[in-house]
Amino acid sequence: MAYSALPFLESFSMRLISALAVGAFTLPLTAFAADPHSYAQPDQVRVTHLDLDLKIDFPLKQLDGQATLKLDWKDAKAKSLVLDTRDLKIAKIEAIDTKGKASALTFALAPRDKELGSKLTINAPSHPAQVRIVYTTVPTASGLQWLTPEQTADKKLPFMFSQSESIHARSWVPLQDSPAIRFTYTAHVTAPKDVRVAMSAINDAKHALDGDFSFNQPHPIPSYLLAITAGDLAVKETGPRSAVYAEPSVVDKAAHEFEDTEKLIAATEKLYGPYAWDRYDLLVLPPSFPFGGMENPNMTFATPTVLVGDKSLVSLVSHELAHSWSGNLVTSAAWRDIWLNEGFTTYVQGRITEAVYGKALADEEALLSARALQKSIGAMPENAQKLAPEPHGIGADDSLSEVPYDKGSWFLRTLEQRYGRDVFDPYLKGYFNHFAFQSITTEQMLDYLKANLIDKYPGKVSWDEVNEWVYKPGIPKNAPLPDSPRFNSIDKQRDDFLAGKLDAAKLDAKGWNTQEWMYFLDRLPDAAPLDKIKQIDAAWHLTGTPNAEIGMRWYSHAIAAGNKDVWSAAAEHMTRIGRLYLTTPLYKAFVKTPEGLAYAEQVYAKAKAGYHPLTQAAVEDIFAKAKKAKAKK
Repeated sequence: MAYSALPFLESFSMRLISALAVGAFTLPLTAFAADPHSYAQPDQVRVTHLDLDLKIDFPLKQLDGQATLKLDWKDAKAKSLVLDTRDLKIAKIEAIDTKGKASALTFALAPRDKELGSKLTINAPSHPAQVRIVYTTVPTASGLQWLTPEQTADKKLPFMFSQSESIHARSWVPLQDSPAIRFTYTAHVTAPKDVRVAMSAINDAKHALDGDFSFNQPHPIPSYLLAITAGDLAVKETGPRSAVYAEPSVVDKAAHEFEDTEKLIAATEKLYGPYAWDRYDLLVLPPSFPFGGMENPNMTFATPTVLVGDKSLVSLVSHELAHSWSGNLVTSAAWRDIWLNEGFTTYVQGRITEAVYGKALADEEALLSARALQKSIGAMPENAQKLAPEPHGIGADDSLSEVPYDKGSWFLRTLEQRYGRDVFDPYLKGYFNHFAFQSITTEQMLDYLKANLIDKYPGKVSWDEVNEWVYKPGIPKNAPLPDSPRFNSIDKQRDDFLAGKLDAAKLDAKGWNTQEWMYFLDRLPDAAPLDKIKQIDAAWHLTGTPNAEIGMRWYSHAIAAGNKDVWSAAAEHMTRIGRLYLTTPLYKAFVKTPEGLAYAEQVYAKAKAGYHPLTQAAVEDIFAKAKKAKAKK
């Protein structure tokens, strides 16, 4: 999943408990075998293949589904199959024997847990080869968003898309919803004519819009990578194995922005070996998509906020493409280990960006994320500051903070610097090959690191240093930072401007790229003087910017400074964009004053229908905390 220099997801809770004991690294593989975020019992039976048959019902905002699960029974004494569900309406469940004969099975659906959903226990003492579940989703399924035509760019047809990460696949398919369990899948999907359906599988760009689609994912994937979308989608090829899918009014702009996709694939293959997934297509979703991007196999789901016309935010594609090696090919076995996905991916993203767009840009992006982490990490609970926190007691969505992304990639950049690329690059390529199509724990990764890097090339990095990076809070004092002459110049100009030595109009900002504006704004004081904010806007006209990365930072500072002149433009930004990372900071800035809170609630009332359920939950949580804090005064 794409991240940025600042958090894209406000944790819904920080249920973090005591720290790991930091002794020996190598723990038995059973130490974290039980996924606390899944009811599944893979030690008894595992799902190895999923066959889906779905009907998309836009008027009712539901999927009418039939999921047939192929099973590998591990325990001869097992009497049941346990699956994860959330708000699914189960009509019937059948056993399918080796001859295809169906027989009814009894089952029990447990009461709903707020986070985990409902445990589905299917009585199956005869160990059937397959189990078929007939079900229907609900309109409020946490993993699906349904948009009316008016909520799309072209306003012609309704739209639907999924977001299964972290544990939202269970809201639209009954399955073992854990990253430790991988399965292949096929799907048959019917939809209204003129609607194009796409999934996280091989997609046919030339498929007729006849309402009947079939898909095949021959590689085993974890459930959070199961994805579907349907809507008014046009397709434009960007290379021999890549295409862009988007609404007709957006597709040309998107194809131009992502025209370097084949170069990015080739650059990554040169570093880490062949691309294993055949095609790499990109889907540009409506603005309500809550994240920057989602690395669904064969088809990255991307936010339209990266379409700024100058490719300055195309690192999102580098990030999601990098997941084809780190995350999709080698997957974290639990959400506690998510840094194995996101830290490795953010590191590889930087290498791709450097190979295609130059070292200066890659260094700027690395420095942006490092500075942001330095600013935020001290305010986190100690366990949240660790790459591998204690797994029990932390929500799956809570795992997605800047720590696994930015501290994880910083750790890998440290290893690269110490060993040199002539050693580290072959090591990382070997790591991807060794664990290909497997889900692993932090401890398995560290065992491989010790044998193939630390012990093989002694004297470069001590085991205590690795211990500090992975299992201790904070950032090691000797963590290296890239140097950026452009950023150094911006630091001086910002300091001179704030000190009154340099007029805003004299800032050498005419040639600044998006990252350089982000850096300038990120390091302004949290509550900059109002006169300084007005001087910047008078000189550089940031209010109304179409660049959402700049806009989010600018409006947050202007609101905090008390500049009401930007409120209407900020409201337009908040209404137009549903991406969590680009929207919630503005709500946080508004709720700091009673008048701002009232205004933000008015904006939300208008914007809510276009937000994803995750964005709605995050904004409502901001309001609740603000009102609770006010009540205590």
